Amino acid sequence: MPFIANTDEQREQMLNESGMSAEDLFADIPADLRCERLKIGRGLSEQEVRRHMAALSDKNASGLISFLGGGFYDHFVPAAVDAMASRSEFYTAYTPYQPEVSQGTLQAIYEYQSAICRLTEMEVANASLYDGGTAVYEAVMMAMRITRRNRVIVDETVNPVYRKMLRSYTTNLGIEFVQTSWHDGLADREKIAAELNDQTAAVVVQNPNFFGCLDDFADLADAAHKHGALLIVSCYPISLGMVQTPGQMGADIVVGEGQSLGLALSFGGPYLGFMATRKKFVRKMPGRVVGRTVDSEGRGGFVLTLQTREQHIRREKAMSNICTNEGLCALTATIYLSLLGKEGLRELAQTCADKANYAQKRLLEIPGVTTHFPNRWYFNEFVLRLPVASAQRVIRRLLERGISAGFPLSRYYDDMENSLLVAVTEKRTKEQIDLLAHALEVSL
Repeated sequence: MPFIANTDEQREQMLNESGMSAEDLFADIPADLRCERLKIGRGLSEQEVRRHMAALSDKNASGLISFLGGGFYDHFVPAAVDAMASRSEFYTAYTPYQPEVSQGTLQAIYEYQSAICRLTEMEVANASLYDGGTAVYEAVMMAMRITRRNRVIVDETVNPVYRKMLRSYTTNLGIEFVQTSWHDGLADREKIAAELNDQTAAVVVQNPNFFGCLDDFADLADAAHKHGALLIVSCYPISLGMVQTPGQMGADIVVGEGQSLGLALSFGGPYLGFMATRKKFVRKMPGRVVGRTVDSEGRGGFVLTLQTREQHIRREKAMSNICTNEGLCALTATIYLSLLGKEGLRELAQTCADKANYAQKRLLEIPGVTTHFPNRWYFNEFVLRLPVASAQRVIRRLLERGISAGFPLSRYYDDMENSLLVAVTEKRTKEQIDLLAHALEVSL
């Protein structure tokens, strides 16, 4: 039984039993890095601790008016979402291996799968994945299992973070990646067509893409299918309230980041990766699938119909070795979508699009500011070209005014030093948009 030393006497006893001194334990730590004693102040009351923590919190720029996007969005989350998701029977639940005692959790996951299928117009969804980036990786691996090929075309307008994650996860897997550049804000059809061949497993695209531009990939789906390849579409779920769905475009695998479905930004997580596909591919899909059935007495119930990635059984033959259950995040998304309903989601999407349209028009009134892609449709995100050498410097100036103006595209794309990606959600008011316009104009 392990010995745990909690007092000075016990620590002394432990050292005597081991035949070591305290100096022996810390011999590998250089002397200049050692702390002789901890400088701990006097004990504080609860009220004093709260006051101290609040003062530390106030040092964060938490009150910024945010126009940041790039895959993660500042949407309003109704209080009912957290109130329901934080019920003890939900937030303590993990993997529902025993259906007889997990009916509530299983039903929640079943409803989540149904919602994702309706949202994307696909036939089956899993439950679930870490985030949007790992979902892209899992989709690529799934496409390779289906086609038995290892060549993948990835469009440059796919989120750069996702592309970086994809490369990192597959570094040692011998996959041939071909990255195609964009043309006027959209995937370059000619370059993708030139790279497509009978060794291609999949084409990976995004809608709206990282520039916020909307596209119709029906032609790419046809082109990929002619070569026996699959089309993978990463999408922004809120946009599906009003734009064409990946299912309508002929996508084979649909993935995305579910953060916008009721999950707070929370400094980067936890988030939710969703995946949906065609029924004929379900046995090559990672993750768990909950199904609805009846027992021997005809009573309805829910079970884990498919759990093909059980790595503790199949090890290297598993569909995936990402082995957590994102049930709580999936539940949160289900609650959010249930509260909005079909009409509510459509209204939300339209509100975001309308406010973004107003914001773009207002910002283009500033002398010297132009739109980077004037001939493209967008949802709630667009790219501005500023009349200065560096968008990053302008962003820093506006931060001093309490405004996070957007994302500098030069961080990921060459020759876009003066390009600013601006996102507008339903939370941004007309007054805030006008404030951004005024602050931007005086900062140029």
